[in-house]
Amino acid sequence: MFRKLISLDEAKEKIAGAVSTKPIGIEKISSSKAVGRVLAEDIVSPMPVPPFHRSTVDGYAVISKDTVGAEEDNPTLLKLIGRVDVGEISPLTIENGNAAEIVTGAPLPACADAVVMLEHTTTEEKGKLLIYRSVAQNENVMMRGSDIRKNETVLKSGTALSSRELGVLAALGFTQVKVLKQPKVAVISTGAEIVEPGKPLPPGKIYDINTATLTAAVLECSGEPINFGIVEGDDAESLRKTVKMAIDAADIVITSGGVSVGTKDLIPEIVSELAKTGLVVHGVAVKPGKPVAVGIVKKKPVFSLPGHPTSSLLMFHLLVRPILLKIAGKQEEPPNIVKAINAVRLFSAVGRRTFIAVTLSRDHKDRWLTFPVATGQSGAITTLAKADGYVELRETQQFIEAGGEVTVFLFNPIE
Repeated sequence: MFRKLISLDEAKEKIAGAVSTKPIGIEKISSSKAVGRVLAEDIVSPMPVPPFHRSTVDGYAVISKDTVGAEEDNPTLLKLIGRVDVGEISPLTIENGNAAEIVTGAPLPACADAVVMLEHTTTEEKGKLLIYRSVAQNENVMMRGSDIRKNETVLKSGTALSSRELGVLAALGFTQVKVLKQPKVAVISTGAEIVEPGKPLPPGKIYDINTATLTAAVLECSGEPINFGIVEGDDAESLRKTVKMAIDAADIVITSGGVSVGTKDLIPEIVSELAKTGLVVHGVAVKPGKPVAVGIVKKKPVFSLPGHPTSSLLMFHLLVRPILLKIAGKQEEPPNIVKAINAVRLFSAVGRRTFIAVTLSRDHKDRWLTFPVATGQSGAITTLAKADGYVELRETQQFIEAGGEVTVFLFNPIE
């Protein structure tokens, strides 16, 4: 039996007090593989960007004063002395009365300080250029260092790298970057009834769901999953050996199954024995997900989650995910929520925090309505696959009446 069910808030508090969430180290990796990783250093620009004055349009590089007074009926005449293409520093020098053809992105030739757009000009024979609109100094020019200044701190340590930040690194010529190490997370499934997907399915067996869902959940939290496969739930020696190997190989261990109060539920006893100081948590007053155990072995947390897929994934998000994100150096995003109206009465498990998966639809008043997912058993993975989100009932709530307003915590943003 569970010694005593504790509240979800108390479980979180106990875990926070027992588990270190400090980053586990720093590594230098290729910036091409750094998407989603967290910077472990400030990035200071070694150069200005752009590194030269460059044209932002196709046209003609000029000295701006030469164009003063140019109008449709009174064009200014300049002499063309050459052309500037991208990827080259032109040897041309623009003097008063001269101009050079230039393409978008090309460096301005010496002494030019503006670019006249192509559509405001015409050319004549013998290298003559007519300009029908004046330009101001630096018009149609991106100035050297106007995007990034030399020695400017462009990215701060602790920044999660996305395609935008990686573009900045590329603009500065970086090919490697220091990032926080990702926590290694061992994933172990237990149970005599589960079989690895892809293998033949004997009678009375089911495919292992938890390895797939928990591995994906670890990846979503910037962890590095290590799959330890399936262990027979009633083989104490194999379980003990696998858990010990996982603890040595990873920073966090997650098991699923074998954590309730049956005679074959051996995981809590094994983790408690390895932890030496007992379990931090054993049993949480929630539904689904009550049979949860947490122990600390060699200063590493071992999260033993229920075998039922929905319960397992829910408890991962409630208890493991916040820890993983902190170790990875990431901030937990505020939940996506919508306000909705209950279509039917929702009941709680008295004395336990209750999570009910729901779908959403619009009514004739364009309000969101919630409907509990029909297959709302903890063993049904389709509960989460079909649901848009969940409604949370506190321990003191017995039910929420039909027609009452609720907050729906969304699994994904909705249209």
